[in-house]
Amino acid sequence: MQINQMPIEARPREKLLSKGASSLTDAELLAIFLRTGIKGLNAIELADTLLKQQGSLGQLLSLECDSFCQQLGLGPAKYVQLQAVLELSKRFFAEQLKREAVFDSPYSVINYLKCELQKEHKECFYLLLLDSQNRLIKSINLFQGTINAASVYPREVVTTVLKYNAANVILAHNHPSGIAEPSEADKLITKRLSDALALIDVSILDHIIIAAGNTHSFAEHGQI
Repeated sequence: MQINQMPIEARPREKLLSKGASSLTDAELLAIFLRTGIKGLNAIELADTLLKQQGSLGQLLSLECDSFCQQLGLGPAKYVQLQAVLELSKRFFAEQLKREAVFDSPYSVINYLKCELQKEHKECFYLLLLDSQNRLIKSINLFQGTINAASVYPREVVTTVLKYNAANVILAHNHPSGIAEPSEADKLITKRLSDALALIDVSILDHIIIAAGNTHSFAEHGQI
C-alpha cells in the first residue's frame, strides 16, 4: 500500500505534525528521511526492512559511506543528507551546552557525545572544556587508539586545560565493543587525570562512556 493510501493519522508526516516527532517509531522517522520507497515497498516498509537488516537505527546511521550506499534504496545523495542531519544535531547540542550549564542540560550532553562518538570504530578520548559556569568552551578529540584502547597522557590533558583556561572538564570516550561498563584501565586513567588536574584546581565533573545505545556516567555511579 502506498503511504498516500493509508489513513491520514497513520502517515508519518501527518502523525508528526499532529502528535510530535517523539510519537513516531524509528521506521516512521526513517521513512520521512527516505521520502520514497522502492518497487514493492513503500517508504515505511523500506525503512523497516533496513532497520531489521542492520539491527537498529544506530547501526544503520553508523555505516561508512560504501556500506551505506549498498543498502536498499540508499545511495550517495542519501548519505550526504544523513551526514548533514547528524552534523546539524551535533551543532545544535553543542550550541545548547555553550549557553547553559552542563548540569542543567544532561540530555544535551549525552546526545552531543553520542553524535560525536557513536560512529567511531576506534576508541576516541574526548575532553569537554567548561568555563566557571560549567558551559562548554570547546570539545576536543584528544586521543585516538586502536579498537580496544586509547593511550591517554595526563600531561597533554593538563596542557590543553591550561591553554583554554577551563575551570572544569568532562571526560568522555567510546567503547566500540558496545559494552558501556568501565574497565579497570578506564577507572585508573580517571584517577590519574583527576589527581593531575587537582594540582591546577580543575575538577573532573564526569567521565562518560558511549557504547552503541548505552552510556555510563562515572558521576551517576559514584565513581568520581
